[in-house]
Amino acid sequence: MAKETQNENVEVVAEAVSKTEIFFRKNRNILIIILAAVVVAAAAYFCWYKFAFQPKQAEALEQMSYAEANFRNMEYELALNGDGNVLGFAQVIDEYGCKAGQAVYLYAGVCQLQLGNYEEAISYLKKYKGKDQILAGRALACTGDAYVGLSDYAKALACFEKAAAKSDNMFSAAYLLKAGAVCEELGDNAKALSFYKEIKEKYPQSMEGYEIDKYISRIENK
Repeated sequence: MAKETQNENVEVVAEAVSKTEIFFRKNRNILIIILAAVVVAAAAYFCWYKFAFQPKQAEALEQMSYAEANFRNMEYELALNGDGNVLGFAQVIDEYGCKAGQAVYLYAGVCQLQLGNYEEAISYLKKYKGKDQILAGRALACTGDAYVGLSDYAKALACFEKAAAKSDNMFSAAYLLKAGAVCEELGDNAKALSFYKEIKEKYPQSMEGYEIDKYISRIENK
C-alpha cells in the first residue's frame, strides 16, 4: 500500500514537472522579454538613484543646512526665504521638493507660523508626511496653532486632539492643554474640563501637569 502511494506521488510530481516544461517551452520568448524588461528597469532605477537622486539629495541637504542654522537662531524670515547667497526652506522645496527629507515642510510651516502667515503655514504643514510620531504630532499641533491664528477654533481643536493622540507622550500634555483652551474659547467648558483632567490623570509629571489643578478649579468653580 505504501509503495503504491509512493508511486502515485512520483507520478504527480512527474506530471507537474512535465506541465511546467511545456509551459516554459510555449512561453519562452515572452518570459525572456519579461525577464529582460525587469533587468533593464532595475538597471535604470539603479543608475537614476546612484547618479541622479543621490547627488541631488546631497545637494539639497547641504543647502538646507544653512536654513536650519538660521532656524535655530530664530531668524525665521531668513530661514524661510534665504538672503540671495544661501537658500531658505521655500527655495529648497521649490528646487528639490522633499529630497532633503520631509522635515523641510515642517520647518517651512513653522517659519510661516512664526511670521504670522497662517494659511501658508497650514499649506506647508499639511504636506509633511514624516513617519516620526513626535514630529507628526508637532506638525498637527502647529497646524492647530495656525487655525487659532485664523480664529477657526473648530479645526484647531481637531488638530490638537489628533496631535495628542499621535504623540502619546509628554508632548501630548501641551496639546491637550491647547485643546482645552480652544474648548473654553468655543464655550464648551465641560469638554475643556475633560482635557484638563486627562492631563492630570495621564501626564501628572509634565510641566502642564504640575499646574493643571488651577485650570480644573477655575472651571469647576464657575
